[in-house]
Amino acid sequence: MPTYEYECQACHQRVEVVQRFTDPALTVCDHCGGELRKVFSAVGVVFKGSGFYKTDSRGAETSTSTAPAASNTESSATPAATPAPTSTTTTSSTPD
Repeated sequence: MPTYEYECQACHQRVEVVQRFTDPALTVCDHCGGELRKVFSAVGVVFKGSGFYKTDSRGAETSTSTAPAASNTESSATPAATPAPTSTTTTSSTPD
């Protein structure tokens, strides 16, 4: 079950409560009778083990062989500068 933190809007006292997802939120402060509101804070996440990084799912042999391929795709992704075709006009001269 998750732990929720509430703060009283009147006396600013904080309370931690273990509740189910289906339980209704607390609304009244036990200390002063003021209005309680949920406090949301950042959650710390720690990634342990392998598989979280790009290099974790590949062997050393594969990762070194893909590095040059990536540089080749980058160079092929940029179009090469080609000169614009020039049109040649031919004029026929007729004898007078």
